[in-house]
Amino acid sequence: MIFRNVPRWLLRSLGAVFLCVALVAVAGCGARGPGPAVASGSADRGATPSGAAARTDPGGVPDAVPGWARGMAVVRADALPRQARDVLALIDKGGPYPYRQDGTVFGNFEKVLPRQKRGYYHEFTVRTPGERDRGARRIVTGEGGEFYYTDDHYETFKAVLR
Repeated sequence: MIFRNVPRWLLRSLGAVFLCVALVAVAGCGARGPGPAVASGSADRGATPSGAAARTDPGGVPDAVPGWARGMAVVRADALPRQARDVLALIDKGGPYPYRQDGTVFGNFEKVLPRQKRGYYHEFTVRTPGERDRGARRIVTGEGGEFYYTDDHYETFKAVLR
């Protein structure tokens, strides 16, 4: 590996900075204001500046999802369990992480997530209250700014909309 002599904390910090920059670029410099006001039953149900529909279903999940999340179950970050939201905050901050495996490469051996080159995905443990080990819950991140949540040890994933 090219970064053999670089401390792990520094690599994780740089990775977190890269991820934050990518997220800011994807999110349009982080400017998230309220969507346009739309009367109920309107034919034009709140088109966003990009032209994508901005409707929301009763569960709070927008109809317009990023391309990487299309075709899979989605969940809003604020609807995740508190422990998962805490992990998202740690990822944004760049750590420190409570488990030594956090931030390691996720192999996607189950092939549930879109196929990418090795090293594209990284996994983080979401603590499960009452479990003595790491449990089954994880957040998996992608280099393109994707966030996925699993609560059944990689059998199924939901795209996390932030």
